Amino acid sequence: MKAADIMTRDVITVTPEDRIADVVSLMLEKKISGLPVVDAEHNLVGVVTEGDFLRRSELGTQRERTRWLEFVLGPAKAAADYVEANARRVKDVMTPDPLTVTQYTPLADIVALFEKNHIKRVPVTANGKLVGIVSRVDLLRALAKQFSRPALAGDQSIRDQITDAIAREPWAPPYIPAPDVEDGVVTLRGTIFDATVRDALKVLIESVPGVREVRDELILVEPLSGVVLDQPEGQSGRH
Repeated sequence: MKAADIMTRDVITVTPEDRIADVVSLMLEKKISGLPVVDAEHNLVGVVTEGDFLRRSELGTQRERTRWLEFVLGPAKAAADYVEANARRVKDVMTPDPLTVTQYTPLADIVALFEKNHIKRVPVTANGKLVGIVSRVDLLRALAKQFSRPALAGDQSIRDQITDAIAREPWAPPYIPAPDVEDGVVTLRGTIFDATVRDALKVLIESVPGVREVRDELILVEPLSGVVLDQPEGQSGRH
């Protein structure tokens, strides 16, 4: 999936000249934590988020520095701190030249961007103009749609999908036999040497459309000694 598949197209925006008081009210009314900033031609020029309003003189949260530190940092830094705490226009607190993606950016790349830069949303642009935005909420909506897909697969189709999926995973043991499937109930048998693999196999099977239940009859064996660490009830023996 790509950005165009999940992005919000009807984006609420503000301009650099908008008053911060109005923007704060807008964010509270719409229950959003960040807004793209655009110019008269709808070119993206920045973003403004709730984080830009943390250090405000009205709240008594402006930065306080010792005179010694102010001397070391110089007047430019003190002036910038003053603007951050007392500005009245978006242009004075917004983040200019924000990170952006295109409509064709894969969702995997967008998620990596979120994680690397600790952000919650990213504007989508085309030729510099804002065409949408992808937020974490958009990702959740897309995930919800995947969970709600109808499951119409028969037992043989489910079995084939599970077998193919196991074959694609580098962590999956190649010696695990194809599972039994009856009315969407999957019975998993075989021997494994790592408990984590058991959890991963269950997750893999549960993600296949049509699976209603996974019955775990795997035998967990300690790889060096061959001692059986865990097995289905009613079975006994040594590997």
